Amino acid sequence: MAKYLVIVESPAKVKTIKKFLGSNYQVMASNGHVRDFPKSKMGIDFENDYEPQYITIRGKGEILAKLRKAAKKADKVYLATDPDREGEAISWHLSKSLKLDDNKMYRISFNEITKNAVKESIKNAREIDMDLVDAQQARRMLDRMVGYRISPLLWAKVKRGLSAGRVQSVALRIICDREEEINAFIPEEYWTIEADFNVKGERKPLHAKFYGTSDGKKMTVRTKEEADAILAAIDGKECSVTEVKKGHRTKKPPFPFTTSTLQQEASKVLNFSTQKTMRLAQQLYEGVEIEGQGTVGIITYLRTDSTRVSDEAVASAKEYISKNYGDKYVADKVTAEKDNKKIQDAHEAIRPTDISRVPAMVKDSLSRDQFRLYQLIWKRYAASRMTPAKYETTSVKIDVAGYRFTVAASKLVFDGFASVYMMSDEEEEGSNTLIKGVEKDSEIKLKDTESKQHFTQPPAHYTEAALVKTLEELGIGRPSTYSPTISTIIARHYVAKENKNLYATELGEVVNSIMKESFPSIVNVNFTANLESLFDKIGEGVIEWKTVIRNFYPDLDEAVNVAEEKLEKVDIADEVTDVICEECGRNMVVKYGPHGKFLACPGFPECRNTKPYLEKVGVPCPKCGKDIVIRKTKKGRKYYGCENNPDCDFMSWQKPSLKKCPECGGPMVEKGNKIVCMDNQCGYIEVVEKNKK
Repeated sequence: MAKYLVIVESPAKVKTIKKFLGSNYQVMASNGHVRDFPKSKMGIDFENDYEPQYITIRGKGEILAKLRKAAKKADKVYLATDPDREGEAISWHLSKSLKLDDNKMYRISFNEITKNAVKESIKNAREIDMDLVDAQQARRMLDRMVGYRISPLLWAKVKRGLSAGRVQSVALRIICDREEEINAFIPEEYWTIEADFNVKGERKPLHAKFYGTSDGKKMTVRTKEEADAILAAIDGKECSVTEVKKGHRTKKPPFPFTTSTLQQEASKVLNFSTQKTMRLAQQLYEGVEIEGQGTVGIITYLRTDSTRVSDEAVASAKEYISKNYGDKYVADKVTAEKDNKKIQDAHEAIRPTDISRVPAMVKDSLSRDQFRLYQLIWKRYAASRMTPAKYETTSVKIDVAGYRFTVAASKLVFDGFASVYMMSDEEEEGSNTLIKGVEKDSEIKLKDTESKQHFTQPPAHYTEAALVKTLEELGIGRPSTYSPTISTIIARHYVAKENKNLYATELGEVVNSIMKESFPSIVNVNFTANLESLFDKIGEGVIEWKTVIRNFYPDLDEAVNVAEEKLEKVDIADEVTDVICEECGRNMVVKYGPHGKFLACPGFPECRNTKPYLEKVGVPCPKCGKDIVIRKTKKGRKYYGCENNPDCDFMSWQKPSLKKCPECGGPMVEKGNKIVCMDNQCGYIEVVEKNKK
């Protein structure tokens, strides 16, 4: 009969851990949280100093009954939930639900599911860390307060089941703010000039880029006229190599993955969503069936913002790299990542549990996507323990007729970590080839020139990777929240994802404007980041958790009450249109659905006729003269198109203007406080007053 009971969160871990511990141990799973707030009400006793009112989660009664029975028979109960705040809270909830005796209850945690780590955790069993539990309680309660007080207001204002969230609403605001930046952006023309020079004694010409004037001042060429003037000035003129500078540069290896950097890199390299990355990483952490080894966890815990690595892992990495790559590839000392942001250094970076378990060894035991993610993690970790890459650099300055052209090239002389791993956002080094015979005062002649027109580009739309990076930099959310936050705003149709890019939908814009107007502090980036740091301080035992709740809720309550008063003055009657229902003859009304506005018959439920709502903007189509209407892509992103689509293909992301371009006669669009010609070649811009449309 088993003497000891080990309770884990996930059933996937049971088999793996049972194998490590032997017959004296019974391993069972709680299947995540067992207690939470009731869905039907807030679940917080405001009269009794914000005391939380937890209930058993529906469907967990049977699991708890089995756990209770096993706990009674066991001499010791080990709570082995995940090694973070959430896991600590689950352990505490389990202790309360199972009414565990303090004398036989122990908390254990491990960063990796390996035999050594699990056995070591039992040796170092401890009490539940109530500071961490309280930090989780504070976060959960604040999220609850925001959701349950603001969501009904959104419902009333927009007339559908919308919701607000403490982190999700800020993430939505960040995306909407970027959309405004993009919409208001005015492209500016500029030109680049490149030239080929013949060097005496060399067969290949030297390719150089225009820099500026010979005295070293950088120039931006704005127009074709400026570019033509430079080309005319240098045509047939004497050239001279004024400087050939040789040097060396090193590129440091990357740090091992944190949750954030793994999500970013997996998005860029593998095209994985944050949700997919976390799901696959969870599988690799909990244990996969490896041929000849049984079920084993092959990466460390996946929710971390630390780049720290254990001494044991460092030693085994050194040994592996020395044996397989040579001593010159082994890093002497790896410096820790320096950053001002608050790091929760509870566990290590994400790394393979055994560096000698190379990706090729486990390829046949993993799914294609599991393998690709494991390979990425393995390569990144191996690279982080290796020496820097070394380059020889050469820069050349060529002067002609008072203007300067430059050439920069680099050559890889020692690959170091780059033998294993290259960052996704780094250009391939050594792509610039430089002819060897170039010296100062080499005889040189201008061969060919080429000028190209360009336009400045607006800020890029957020991708999941870029949004995760921004949230991390701003201190909003924590490793465990990035993925669910993004998944939520996409699932609620506030944000559409198209070709990796995230766009605010019409619905998202409506919700964001209400939140900014009525609850500015909730969607304030600094306010939200400050709350995150307060949660950290609770976890460290510096602040009492209810102090944060007491300071937060009265302000929220006041904001909700003010908004409720305003809502009473808002006319929320259905907007009646001039579209006649062909089934019953009534004027159809505008309704909101999961994907935005649509037309419905007011005679519902007798008449259930519906049709798409095409909102006219009062501007005729520049191509065919029919009305321009607001349309949406399949994913919900708003654009302006002709009502005669598909016969007419006119479309614009910005709102078309009634005004025609005075320069070329073409259509114009509104961009912030400007109206701009749609033809970049024309580039006409007109500033309009704020109160004018």
